[in-house]
Amino acid sequence: MEWLNYHHLLYFWMVAREGGLAPAGKLLRLSHPTLSGQIRKLEESMGLDLFEKRGRRLELTEMGRVAYRYADEIFGLGRDLQDVLKGRNVQRPVRLVVGISDVVPKLLVRTLLGPALDQDGSVTLVCREDRAERLLAALAAHDLDLVIADEPLPPHSSVKAYNHLLGTTDVTLVGPPALAKVIAGKFPASLDGAPVLLPHEGSSLRRHLDAWFETSGVRPRVVAEAEDSALLKAFAADGMGLLFVPSVVVDIVTRRYGLAIVKRIESIKERYYAISAERRLVHPAVVAIRDAARTDVFAPR
Repeated sequence: MEWLNYHHLLYFWMVAREGGLAPAGKLLRLSHPTLSGQIRKLEESMGLDLFEKRGRRLELTEMGRVAYRYADEIFGLGRDLQDVLKGRNVQRPVRLVVGISDVVPKLLVRTLLGPALDQDGSVTLVCREDRAERLLAALAAHDLDLVIADEPLPPHSSVKAYNHLLGTTDVTLVGPPALAKVIAGKFPASLDGAPVLLPHEGSSLRRHLDAWFETSGVRPRVVAEAEDSALLKAFAADGMGLLFVPSVVVDIVTRRYGLAIVKRIESIKERYYAISAERRLVHPAVVAIRDAARTDVFAPR
């Protein structure tokens, strides 16, 4: 039977957690050569590299990130054991930190993250919303477990991460009932000059919509643009204009905001991705999100 040297694993974990040999050495009161030697022995026993040098910095390899996640759980359980033996109550849920691109509709995010929250209360979900490029930088720094975005990581990105397609959906035009009834009559020609609420120009959906407007020969009147899709829905609920939403959540949107369906536009396809630092997903909540997205949320209806 192969035994894991937990002293070596502890040194690896501390170096990865503290961001280098110097800060970890101060906490452990060990020299750089000692720490480096112990980690090298761990790598030799596993037959793989856990760190790689980038200039003067040590960065985790793909398998190093996997090992760090397991080490974090192992030493967390060790702390729990000490608490239990001392009579303290221990309930330590798994922490899942998700970065959400600000252009992804929030109702879709809620639907996608639902399976992570169904883990019998064993997951603490932390959501951070920002621009995709900032979230990817945080993912590279191991501050996030996952990024949900409407576009994949570019092929020549400096960030080492992996795309996992969650699913594809077309879009549906919705709006205040009275306006929706008028627009539905001679669609899409009726959109010419009609008030619309659009995502900002940097988003994937906006690019697809602009191309579709051009192809359809219509020029709607843009009443408002926003990064926050929830704000656009609130505007639509107040009667300000029409809104394009992913068809997979159109039923939820229309019920919640009192809107009516105008037309489903099957030629516009939106794709959503989970981007992770690991090629192979290992976090149980992340695996649940991916599997439910593919078999339920985006499943053909």
